[in-house]
Amino acid sequence: MEDRVKMPAQIDKKIPITLALIDDQQLVRQGIASLLSLSDKVQVLWQAQNGLEAIDKLAEQAVDLILSDIRMPELDGIGMLKQIRASGNRVPVIMLTTFDDNELLMASITQGANGFLLKDVSLEKLISAITQVASGGYLIEADVLQALSSSNQDQLSIESLSEIKISSRESEILTLMAGGLSNKEIAAAVFLAQGTVKNHISNILLKLESRDRTQAVLKALQLGLI
Repeated sequence: MEDRVKMPAQIDKKIPITLALIDDQQLVRQGIASLLSLSDKVQVLWQAQNGLEAIDKLAEQAVDLILSDIRMPELDGIGMLKQIRASGNRVPVIMLTTFDDNELLMASITQGANGFLLKDVSLEKLISAITQVASGGYLIEADVLQALSSSNQDQLSIESLSEIKISSRESEILTLMAGGLSNKEIAAAVFLAQGTVKNHISNILLKLESRDRTQAVLKALQLGLI
């Protein structure tokens, strides 16, 4: 199973990509920062030990991408992401996860995370993921996706790709759904009325036999539709 990556039409060539690193374990933060310092493609501008500290620092210094743990004290990665998105900030966020984070991972999808990586990811894959997501892509590591698939087999019925017909417009809207955008924000992004977007989403849920947006995004990722 390959990692699922949605590539934009044009890739921003900005180098280095400025990064915020958030984890409550100092040794983990320092280890990741040290590894990233070996690449000239990224630059860690600041670090934080929880979501509250990260929100304060983000208000003072914007970054191109946030790399965050999910489980943290005071304010975890999901709560942080929810507040960031509620403020209208669409900065790309990659969540670092473990195999037992499936429920939290689903919540992250709902709140608009842009990528998911296992904590034991290699430096090469980490740099690649940061580059893709900072450029507008969406990535979920194959092992993470497989774990989610296994834990949700009772909820998802995966048909063959040939049996599901998704239009280019529906694929575009699915990608924006995966980024956590609301119907209003999607409508503005694709220059459609909110009612039209709502109809498209209803069709997507029907085609993917999904009860909600989160399930539709997950199923679309499993099928490689986005």
